[in-house]
Formats: sequence, C-alpha cells, structure tokens
Amino acid sequence: MDLDAITEYSALHPKPSGLILQYGTAGFRTKAEHLDHVMFRMGLLAVLRSKQTKSTIGVMVTASHNPEEDNGVKLVDPLGEMLAPSWEEHATCLANAEEQDMPRVLMDISVKAAVNLQQDAFIVIGRDTRPTSEKLSQSVIDGVTALEGQFHDYGLVTTPQLHYMVYCRNTSGQYGEATLEGYYQKLSKAFMELTKQTLCSEDEYRSVKVDCANGIGALKLKEMEHYVSQGLSVQLFNDGTKGKLNHLCGADFVKSHQKPPQGMEMKSNERCCSFDGDADRIVYHYLDVDGHFHLIDGDKIATLISSFLKELLLEIGESLNIGVVQTAYANGSSTRYLEEVMKVPVYCTKTGVKHLHHKAQEFDIGVYFEANGHGTVLFSKAAETKIRQLTKELEDEKRKAAAKMLENVIDLFNQAAGDAISDMLVIEAILMLKDLTIQQWDALYMDLPNRQLKVKVADRQVISTTDAERQVVTPPGLQEAINDLVKKYKLSRAFVRPSGTEDVVRVYAEADSQENADSLARAVSLAVFQLAGGVGETP
Repeated sequence: MDLDAITEYSALHPKPSGLILQYGTAGFRTKAEHLDHVMFRMGLLAVLRSKQTKSTIGVMVTASHNPEEDNGVKLVDPLGEMLAPSWEEHATCLANAEEQDMPRVLMDISVKAAVNLQQDAFIVIGRDTRPTSEKLSQSVIDGVTALEGQFHDYGLVTTPQLHYMVYCRNTSGQYGEATLEGYYQKLSKAFMELTKQTLCSEDEYRSVKVDCANGIGALKLKEMEHYVSQGLSVQLFNDGTKGKLNHLCGADFVKSHQKPPQGMEMKSNERCCSFDGDADRIVYHYLDVDGHFHLIDGDKIATLISSFLKELLLEIGESLNIGVVQTAYANGSSTRYLEEVMKVPVYCTKTGVKHLHHKAQEFDIGVYFEANGHGTVLFSKAAETKIRQLTKELEDEKRKAAAKMLENVIDLFNQAAGDAISDMLVIEAILMLKDLTIQQWDALYMDLPNRQLKVKVADRQVISTTDAERQVVTPPGLQEAINDLVKKYKLSRAFVRPSGTEDVVRVYAEADSQENADSLARAVSLAVFQLAGGVGETP
C-alpha cells in the first residue's frame, strides 16, 4: 500500500474538521457539500473489502428519499446485500479519521480484517440523478484509483440495479447478465411469460400511472417501457423534467402525508403508484368515486404477493415453507388476515431492512415488506432448484403451469434488494392473473386506525426493548403502564421504541377507531414522558 500516494490523493479531498458521521442502514447521508472526503474514503474502503472477499463490491451514490440538496453513499456486498456490520464500523472510523490519521486507520482496517493487499480488487459504481452525484462519484473513483483498484462506472442507475450488477458479477452470470440490457431482458421476459394468458378486453385495465419522485426511476422506466409495452402501458409523472427530487411527491411523501403526489393527474379508480428517489420503494394508491384518497402500503403489497404464492404452492402440491416477515409497525389487520384467512405464518423482527432480510432467508420462500414499501421476496437456493426441476418433470398440466408461474416469479423479483420496478411488475402481473381491481385488492382487509407520535427525552438509551421491539424492558413500570392503557380499548395495541438517530422515543398505537387510536397514543406518550425522562412540553 503506497501511503504517500494515498496521502497526496487525500489532500485533494480534505475532511472538514470536527465533522462526525455514522454509517447506518442507509450508509452515510448528509448535506452534499460535506461528503467529498467520505466518497474518496469509501472508494478506498471498497477496494479493501473487495480484496478481502475476493469479489466485486458496489458503491452507490444516493440519498434515496431525502431532499435534493442531500446526498449519500452505501457499499454493496458480494451477493447484492448490505455491507457486513463489522465493515460498517470500519466505514465510520475511516470517514471520521482526521486527515493526518487517515493512512494509519486504513492500515489498521486491513490488518484487523486480514486483507491480502496483493489481491486484485474490482468495484462497480452507480449514482442517482441529484445535481451533486456525478462529482461525488468521481471522488469515489479517485479513492478506488488511489489503491490501484479496477472499476466499472455504470453511471445513472437505480440503487436496486446496482445491487443486481454486483450479484450478477459475483455469480459468474448465473443470476443474470451484468448490464442494464440484461436487467431489462430478465425482468421483462419473466413478466411477459407470467401474463401471456391474461388477455384483457379493456385497455385501461392494463395501464398504470407511476409517480417517479422526479428521480432516477423515471429514466430507467423510460428505458424499460418498450420491453413490456405489449403487456402493460406505463404512464410516467414527476419524471424529473421540471420538479425537484422527492419534493411533494414520491413514495415517502405519499405514505407520510397520506395524500396524492403533486404533478399527477388522478381520476377515480385508476391504479397509481409512487417510487422513491432511488427506486427501491413502492406504494400504490387511488381515488375512490367520492374522491377519497386510499393508500396501499407495504403491508398490503406483502399480503397480495404472499397469498398468490401460497395459492401456487397449493396448486403444485409442494410443501415448501413460506413465511412473511414484518416489523411491529405492520398494521394488526394485515397480520390477522395473513395468519387467520390465508394461513400464512407471520414473523416479527426489529425495525430495519437488514433484520427483515436476514429473517426472510430462513424460509424456502421469505416475503418481507416494510410498511413504507421497501421489500422483496427471497427464494432459497434449494427452493429455486426444486421449482425449476418441477417445471421440467411435472406431467399434470395444471400443476406444471403453476410451477412455471412460480419460476417466472423467481426471475421477476430482484433478490438482491427491494426494487420498485421489479415489485411493480410482480404486482401488475398478479392483479391481471387474479383479475383484481385496485379497489378489490384494497378491500382484502381494512387497516386498523393508527397513530404515530414522538416524545422528546433527555437520553433515548433509558428505553430498552425486547420481543422485536414490542415490549419495553426498561425503565421499570413503563410496560405495565402501556398494558393497562391498551386494556381500555378494543382491537388495540401499542409499543414504544427509541429512535436510532435522535433523542426521541417513537410511539405507535392502533385501535378500533381513529379517535381511540389517537387517545391511546397520547396516553402512552404521557407515560413515556413521565417514566422515561421526557423533556420540553408535556404531551
């Protein structure tokens, strides 16, 4: 390792003194002007990780659903998954090292992680459409070059597309071809195969309106349109030609404000969906005949998909186990519907994609979606092999057709990451195959009214939880207080958890009416304030 060369290069990407950043689930995210040194150093770190794993590593420049003036970076591990936790720590140390200590910290990481510095390294880089992304991705390239790594710059891609490229390159093309063309071909072929027997007479039934959050999703959907145009007409809104990224539009805005995005013409009962800024989240929505807005979030998406998969498995007669993974934020009605009506087992994990992804890997078929619309379906290697085998061996026509459908679903999901484009194609295919309108899908179950509140506390660490964050352990007395409050309402539950980023405690409550959900949330907030050291105004 040529430390002098690295020091010289690093001087071109100086760290603002005193700036401390933390690598979390979403990588690093902050105002774009504070990120130049971080990008350079993540280029260095990606080379070390590539040498250590003897694999291609990805670096994605994006801040997803954050405002346009922010930016961020995350590393993608060999099978398209998130960076390993021990390397998140290395990332944080390296990003925060003062200029003079940086080369030493780099050496420390390579010793701690037993990196063979003679090993070759290969990095793939992608970026979103933010005005600052091109310059910042050049800083990543400087870091890769400083450590003599090889790289391929994919330029403008969605986050899930970069995950796909990494997965393809590390499975010698078995998963797919590591090009945009390969990505479009794989998804569209599976979609067209899956939907070929559903010829609808009404054209508008097969059209979907997409709010692209003025982000990268618009560019990539435009490129993909002609691959699926025979099966689906896609109308793009907020395509980045005039609006600002994520401003009053996109999945995060629609989900948190429970209202339509600006810049999208919505007529009653039309199927509409919203992507987020880097196209790894999707939510559906529509206006009913009275003009009321209805949101179909990640819980309902998981329900539609897992019900469909369960039906196919029953048709084939195979005993592959399927599990749906949720967090405590999933609406109680969705959990009840899955367990009691569909007889699909549901498991709860801590909040955060990495926990859901990890749990989903325990099943033959693991379905996970956060309520915010981020999720996918994972098929174990054994299950995939079994299903592909059945499509060849089964003689019974109905069972064979079901196995073939399942095989297409495997190819249609981006198993490396939650992917709005792939998820949208799966949902559209299922609605066609089951001949469901968006209202019928929405009516599978009624969401229980709920309310989320925040309580400011002096120190969020006084709250500790267990049972996938559904039960409080400390401070003493708080869980008992919550239990007593919950008993006062029908169909109710409530839980509290410390924020991962600020000194606040998040409160969630649901009950049989909005009035009761609000009242329960307020009462629980007051209990948190009194027992966990609340600061500022009493709730």
